[in-house]
Order: sequence, then C-alpha cells, then structure tokens
Amino acid sequence: MTSPPRSLAEIQRRVDEVKRFLSNTLSIANAHTVEFYTHDVWQRFVAVSPHEVLTRVRACSDQQREPEHKTTEQPSTTFGFCSSTSRLVDTDELLQAAKAHSLPGLGVCMSRDELLQALSGDGGGKAAVLEPDEFMNSKKSHEVQSMSEVVACLAQHCRVQQVIDVGSGKGYLSSFLSLQYGLRVYGIDSSSTNTHGAQERNRKLKKFSRVYQKHSKAARTRGEVSKSPQEDVIKIRAGVKGEDGGGTVTKEEEEEEEEEVSISCPDISSAVERHSEPQSETDELFLSALSVDLVRTTPTRVPPTQLSDEERERRKRENLERKAKNRTDSSVTVFSPLTSYVTAETELRELIDELEDAVMVGLHTCGDLAPSTLRMFVAKAELAAVCSVGCCYHLLSEEFDPARQECLHSACGFPLSQYLRHQSWFCGRNARMSACLALERVSVGQGIQMESLFYRAVLHVILRDHYSSFKSEKRVGNVYSKAKSFVDYVRRALRRLELDESKLSDSDIQEYHDTYRPRMDEMHAFNMLKVALAPCIEGLILLDRLCYLKEQEDLSFSALVQLFNPLLSPRCYAVVGLKSYERKCSS
Repeated sequence: MTSPPRSLAEIQRRVDEVKRFLSNTLSIANAHTVEFYTHDVWQRFVAVSPHEVLTRVRACSDQQREPEHKTTEQPSTTFGFCSSTSRLVDTDELLQAAKAHSLPGLGVCMSRDELLQALSGDGGGKAAVLEPDEFMNSKKSHEVQSMSEVVACLAQHCRVQQVIDVGSGKGYLSSFLSLQYGLRVYGIDSSSTNTHGAQERNRKLKKFSRVYQKHSKAARTRGEVSKSPQEDVIKIRAGVKGEDGGGTVTKEEEEEEEEEVSISCPDISSAVERHSEPQSETDELFLSALSVDLVRTTPTRVPPTQLSDEERERRKRENLERKAKNRTDSSVTVFSPLTSYVTAETELRELIDELEDAVMVGLHTCGDLAPSTLRMFVAKAELAAVCSVGCCYHLLSEEFDPARQECLHSACGFPLSQYLRHQSWFCGRNARMSACLALERVSVGQGIQMESLFYRAVLHVILRDHYSSFKSEKRVGNVYSKAKSFVDYVRRALRRLELDESKLSDSDIQEYHDTYRPRMDEMHAFNMLKVALAPCIEGLILLDRLCYLKEQEDLSFSALVQLFNPLLSPRCYAVVGLKSYERKCSS
C-alpha cells in the first residue's frame, strides 16, 4: 500500500492524546440534559457567560482553519479548564483543543481517493452502469456509490468474488454491489421482515437493470447518449402491476418512504442537498422497486441461544429453501438475503454453503454490530478484507462502565483493543450519545431542537418539586411534537407518566416556564460545547477499533478512511483491514 498508514505505536500515541483530552472534558459530555436545571449544570462546569461561549463557537466555525496542536498551555488552565476549580474559563482554548483531538486534527485518516489509488493503482474501479441517485435519496445514493467502489476494489485486490454484508437491512448496498460489479453478495440481517422486503425489491430491481442495460446497449449501437430508458420503464411498470396486482406506488406510500428516511437520518437544508429536483418517472419506478415492505422499527436482536427450537428450525428451513431456489434460478435473485443473528462465534459456513474467500462489509452497522464485524473478520480465515462503517454509538456496550447492563452475557463493544482494555477505559452512555451529534451539520445551521430539550429539563424541575423527584420506568416519549404549548406539554407528560396532574394549575406550570426561559441560552451554549466534543469521542471509539486491527499479527494493512461527505452522512469513517497473503496461502 502506498498511502501512509500509521503503526501500532503511533496509533497508541494518538489514543493517549485523545484520552488525556477527554479525561478533562468528558464531564461536560456526560452531563444529562434532562438534569440541566435540577443539577445546576452550567454553574458546576462553566465559569463564563453563555453569550461568550456561543460567540466563540460561531467564530470558530467561521474561521475554517486547519486545527493545530498547541506546544504550550497556559499555566492556570488545561484545555481551557481552570486547574483549581475544573470549570471552563477559556472557550477558545477548549475549541481549538477539540479540533486538534478530532480525527482530522490527529492526521490518522486516509481519504477515499488515497485508498482507491493504493488498491487499484488507477484511482478507482469500474465506471458506473447504474446511477444510484436514480433509485435512492441523495444521502443513501452517496453512501452506496462511495462504499461500493471501495468494496469492489477490495474484492479485486484480494481476488475474491464474494461479499458478506452484515446488517444488510433493506439491501441497498448489497443490490448495487451485485448489479454494478457482478459480485456474489450475501446479505445477513437479524430481521426476517427486512430480509423478505429486500428479496422483493431485488426481484423488481433486477428487471429494471435488464431494461436499463438493454437500453444503454441500444443507445451505444446507435451512437446516442442515453438519458433515460423512459419507454422501457413504462413496460416494466405494467409488468409490476400485472404480477403484484397493486399497480404503482401511491402518493401516500411515497410520502411514507420519505418519512421513513427522515426518521432514520433527518435531511439537511437545500443548500447542502445536491439532489433536490422532483422525481422523474424513472426515479419513481426505482423508488417503487426499493420501497417494498418498509418497516419503521427493527425487532430486537435475539441471540440464537434464546430462540425457541421451532423458530430456529423455521429460520434454518427458510435459509435452505432460499439457497435451493438461488441454485435453480439464479436470474431471480440479485443477491442472497439471509436471516440470522451473527456474532464473532457465528459459523459462516453453516449459513452459506457456497462460501468462498470473501470481503466482509457493514454500512452503518448499529451499536455492537460494528465491533462484532471486526471480531468476525479477525476470527474467520475465509474473510480476506473488511470495510466497516459503524453508527449509533449510544447503543454500544462498555465493558468497564460502572453503570453497564448491556454486555453481561457477551463480549462488549467498547473497548475493543487490548491497549484500552488494559487501562479499563470507559466513556459513559451520555458521552456516547454526544458522539452521535453532527458537528459539520450544526456548523452550517442545522441546529439542535433546543425548545424540546428545554421543555424536558423544566419538566424535570416540576417532577422534583411536586412529585418527590419522581422516577419511573415509563418514558415521556415524543410528547413535544404533539404539544401546542408548554402547559400542554407538561399535562401530556404527566398523563404519560400516570401522575396526578390536578396538583398543578395552568398558571403554576406557566410560571416554571417563565422562570427558566431567561436561562435557555445556558442550555444552548452547553449543548454547543457537547457538539464540539462529539468528534473527539467518536475519534476515540474509532481509534480503538483501528488499534484492535493493528494488534493482529496477520494483517497486512489497516486504516481509518473517510468514505463520505460528513454533511450528507455524518458517520463518514470506515475501518478497513486486509489480511496478509501469507495467511491466505497457509489457510
């Protein structure tokens, strides 16, 4: 590889730098917004005014300069915090230190182009036959196109034809890898609903692919530039209606598709979006092919040991039937979706009879599934390479968190490396929640929903004052979206919590709002500090995963790679690893 991947010792030094920074700042990231007023969070952690913090944050965002490491620190402060009181006194120092301890500031990441150049020698893979922006929203299109080219180059570099997509979900990446690059893709997801939906979408997408390629070939024969196979699209649409009996997608169904996308990752402003034009008839057909059997929630992952005998037998039977069907009619399936809960101990050959050497991938694998993917890659001789993009850090289980409850019966998701495990390091759930914040989006005006956070924090004061610091297993939930005012919000929340709302009059409730409203800027400024720290917490989690790969003796290459534009896809970093040829030959 020609690019400059860091050695294990260098990565460990970077880990130590970020740890030292977070040791002084994690208290802010771990402060719970709900308790902002009840615990007087601003006074505990910050010694400057909210106006000063907000002004410095805006100025820092506008400067757009490269972060740099400071060679000296002020004697009375550490990263902007007073050495004697541990309160923030220098906002500029904190913000510049946060930049310096983010992944770009640490200088440990490769660009996507550098990785492609190193893998293929010519800066990229095949030219696209299908343009993914024709059948996905712009965010998903950007992710699938960027990642699929990298995966295809990894497969070519390792001389393999199979790809295993862990947490494949609706099958966007798997379908594109198979159609565009001719790879044999096995998509594994724990949700049978996702698996069946992916099968149906792929059946329809395969039809479109045939027509698209036929039209493109005819256009090349005529010496014409193909814009859109419009007439052929109409024929396909009629075929879909005749087979399914449902006709085209209704306006309501299209709106549901858009709503589903916005729930999973809110769209950014039109100034950032690159694909905001109305959908053409071609686009609508792609959307209809890819929007079958949408699900709004994913069922809880159930380990195989907790499945009933009947459920285990049913899943096994479904997988065997699917394999048999794939062998007898390969033209029907774009890729092979499989339903299974996978861990590092999963025997892949029990799921995939035709398994050969393969590349393992995961696009925005949630919580512990991302580290599990890396553990599988290390443990399975048949896996030649890995490309893993994680998300949902708040769902990671932490081995050394004193409040942990998640990983009592299985391997925890953090820390993954022996280096951090030996130090018993943990971040805390609120800090991991903060790591999910998108600094780049906030910097271009996509702010945080402050009013809803303010309402919830003031509600907590009311619960403390009138309901004996009431705690319940019940959750307030998304009451804010339905509330017409603060008074309405509180009454809805009390009913949700099954508390006696007659204790408080409307004027009593409104008085709480009016008392704390002048302090709302404190909450806004504090949350902007959390946003500034988010890339550092995410960076430590990803450096831990890279360190884990660096600790393995049989890997020839490992790196963090920025695959996506963070404005379109905030979780933009991939952990990439390649096994050495010596191991592959010996295995």
